Amino acid sequence: MIQRDYLVVGAGVAAASACESIRQYDKKGSVTLVGNEWLLPYHRQKLASDFLTSAKPDADSLLYLPAEWYTKHKIELRQGSILTQLNLERKLAVFATGQTIEFRKALLAMGARPRKPKVAGASLGNILYLRTYRDALAIREMVQTEKNIIVIGGGIIAAEVTAALLKLGCKVTLMSRDSQLWQNRIDHDTAKWLTSYFELKGANLMLQETLNGFEGKTVLRNIQTKSGERFPASVAIAALGTDLNLGVVQNTPLSSPNGTPVTATMETEEKGIFAAGDIALHPDAILGGVRRSPYPMNAIEQGTIAGANMTGKKRQKYAGIPHFFANLFDLKFEFIGDFSLAPQTYEIEGEHAKRKFQARYFRGDKLTGVLLCNQSPAESEKALAQVTSGFKR
Repeated sequence: MIQRDYLVVGAGVAAASACESIRQYDKKGSVTLVGNEWLLPYHRQKLASDFLTSAKPDADSLLYLPAEWYTKHKIELRQGSILTQLNLERKLAVFATGQTIEFRKALLAMGARPRKPKVAGASLGNILYLRTYRDALAIREMVQTEKNIIVIGGGIIAAEVTAALLKLGCKVTLMSRDSQLWQNRIDHDTAKWLTSYFELKGANLMLQETLNGFEGKTVLRNIQTKSGERFPASVAIAALGTDLNLGVVQNTPLSSPNGTPVTATMETEEKGIFAAGDIALHPDAILGGVRRSPYPMNAIEQGTIAGANMTGKKRQKYAGIPHFFANLFDLKFEFIGDFSLAPQTYEIEGEHAKRKFQARYFRGDKLTGVLLCNQSPAESEKALAQVTSGFKR
């Protein structure tokens, strides 16, 4: 049986940052990084904008850390490996190959997978998703021959993919059950303006429509909506959210409908087992309650803190604010704070028409989130400080 001091499970930035942090405080402990993708841990947020639209896509440009770093710091890599079982009591990890690793400490950062629509025909060919490097490659290949594409969803990924495909010269239909883009995240005025901006850029918007099913023998041919409409489609990209990868901890205290519960130190109730990234359900010391923060910047910070705490040589607590970006055409959006619910009241500074503004969102008199559009780093820092401090108007 193989024995390791640290087992890190994940293919994203939370896992990579944890390895980086472990090595900062423990130079000699044995570390194994396990990922179910062949590519080293990378920035997924770059797939929808940078990678899809790049004239010369380069996988290395996506990496969180270069391959040489893992070699230099003696991180054993097990990429393309499937973890099938985790024995929490005995601290054993069993792989699809039958091999077993006994570990002293572990970080779980398995992330999430695209949510597949639960409708007829969902397994047909030419129904694509965007979560992994291979997904992005498949979309890039498809748009070489198929120029009429439908994107299903109304969230961040759906908007970014639509913008990227329009930039590539595709004819894109965006179908969403909502009446405005991002209406459940941002204020009505900004959502209305953003929806109009997509139309101005050439997107065909099919709003207030719900997918009912896909048609075709082996590959997609038609799409049905619940309103009864039926129209031809040769390629669909579904961006309907994600489901957490909690299979290896199913039926344990580390699996709940909302994620893996952790303390402020990112440790689960199983001593020596930590979690970070998409799956981590953590206490929110600033905004209150518990939440998941499934965003790259938060995942990096959580992985860094978890890695340090795993060594026992540095004790830290996570108290981060949800923080993420979206790049659409010539618009760079930055979300700081809680966008899980629509704001009760809001203030807009700047002008939508000039594509440079910020919207401040309140619940009661407390600032809970700031949306920035094409703003400077100084404005970003100011917004982050205000949300962190619990600013009240």
